[in-house]
Amino acid sequence: MEVDAETGDIEIKRYVAVDDAGNLISPLLAEGQVHGGIAQGIGQALYEGAEYDNTGQLLTGTLMDYALPLAKNVPAIETAHTVTPALFNPLGAKGIGEAGAIVAPAAIVNAVIDALSPWGIVHLDMPLKREKVWQAIRNATTS
Repeated sequence: MEVDAETGDIEIKRYVAVDDAGNLISPLLAEGQVHGGIAQGIGQALYEGAEYDNTGQLLTGTLMDYALPLAKNVPAIETAHTVTPALFNPLGAKGIGEAGAIVAPAAIVNAVIDALSPWGIVHLDMPLKREKVWQAIRNATTS
């Protein structure tokens, strides 16, 4: 993870995921599920957020306003799989698509907080938009 202190911009330098989905029925589809889940998790951690004005009107009601990760925001993802067959179905397969979406936000936010530790920043709420990170760094350097 790299955080630009001048702009608050966050760059994911490397993302590694190891999953256990039991016996993989279709390895290519399983990898696609992992990549899609991670992209969704990146969006949740860094970009997506419902924002309202002071009257309660939703400001991010369309995809013109609600930020999703672009292809350039999703790094090359290194994946690997371990295999522990499921005992309760004849194929020995387990689910896989949810893992990336669940784990990615926590992994990303923790990595960003670690990168911000030199400024004494120990917590920020998602999404970690550029402006929020920049403001946290500014507040830490002026206190």
